[in-house]
Amino acid sequence: MSKPTLQITPSDASLDVRRRIVLDGYAAGPVQVSAELRHPDGSVWRSEATFTAGTDGRIDLDQQAPSAGDWQEADAMGVVWSMRLVQPATDAARSDEVDPQVISVHARGADGATAQAELIQRYVVDGVSRRDVNVDGIVGSVFTPAGAGPHPVIVVMNGSGGGIPLQRAAQWAAHGYTAFALGYFKAPGLPAHISGTPLEYFERALRWVRAELAPRNGFVAITGQSRGGELSLLLGARFPELIDAVIAYVPSIVVHGTLRAGRPGEAPDSPVWTWQGKPLPNVWQNNPDVDWSAFKQVPTDGQPVRQAPAFVTALRNADAVAAARIPVEQIKGPVLLISGTDDGFWPSSLYSDQIVAALRASGHRWPYRHFQGEGAGHAIGLPNEPTTQIAKPHPVAGVVLTGGGTPQANAHANTDSWQAALDFLAEASA
Repeated sequence: MSKPTLQITPSDASLDVRRRIVLDGYAAGPVQVSAELRHPDGSVWRSEATFTAGTDGRIDLDQQAPSAGDWQEADAMGVVWSMRLVQPATDAARSDEVDPQVISVHARGADGATAQAELIQRYVVDGVSRRDVNVDGIVGSVFTPAGAGPHPVIVVMNGSGGGIPLQRAAQWAAHGYTAFALGYFKAPGLPAHISGTPLEYFERALRWVRAELAPRNGFVAITGQSRGGELSLLLGARFPELIDAVIAYVPSIVVHGTLRAGRPGEAPDSPVWTWQGKPLPNVWQNNPDVDWSAFKQVPTDGQPVRQAPAFVTALRNADAVAAARIPVEQIKGPVLLISGTDDGFWPSSLYSDQIVAALRASGHRWPYRHFQGEGAGHAIGLPNEPTTQIAKPHPVAGVVLTGGGTPQANAHANTDSWQAALDFLAEASA
């Protein structure tokens, strides 16, 4: 039998490009496939699975499911999304940097014969440039696509973990958008906590985007996840003349308090957003129907906190909801909502259904869509990344929370929602 081979096609490409992985020349019987990612933040991730080679010695990972291992379906990208964390990060500050991910893939046949190959996933593709921004108090990074502009623009924001979403912005730039990764707390030169964040900061940033980034046909979209999804809708409603489309990942229809991202010792129902020096009402304040039990539970016996049930109780009080509701009907452009049906952080699918109902009732003149990741949790993001870390410490509070979902459901939601977002924005910016 010929020497076994392991072929990855393409071997080096953008993060969101699916790869084909084909093994050939193996002795009939079990074949062990393993992969390892040594992340730039110092963490190490691994996956493994066993396949059965037939008499032809060939295994196509998109055509054959493993007989055992970390993933259970015919999916070549299972080698990536099923990766388990085996060594924690040593430099967490680099976790959202845009260094290429180099994944080593190995295969060993029943007779001990081996083959290996590298899979390189790039956030920044050829031709994309990056420049960091710190002007007039506005902090972030701009990723400019290859080719002559002008390009449509998308502003990208993080959630309650803060920081600057470099990876997602870089991936939007890979698809032809000038992407501004905008920080608003827990970033250089900005406050360490989300407390009392003025909406004027975002208005100033949006006006800077329009003046400095020269969006094609004046088109500027905005996207964020979790608190950033809440914020994207809030900004779209508050500044409709500055925002042409909204993509809200696992969003909320109501304004929330600081929750776990506020200053040390601050009550979780403290104000987050302010306008003209006054705090916006949030659904938790003076709400007699709130039951904080699920939010305030302490992780025990290794079980993480699933806090979503507390958020459902806050919706029981009609007056509190009315005071805190984001007036999404004031958005003047298309809206895409992305949620997970098993969201453990807050009920993003319920919120998104309510947003759709409000848009429908108002006769919203632009397209709107709710993408629902069936069985997926809160951490819906870019495709082809490990999805096994369902529970992890909150980046500010440190409390171990479960986002919900399963690795497989979350991986499918990442892939399918990303394509939905690309299709949505291509149509909106045409």
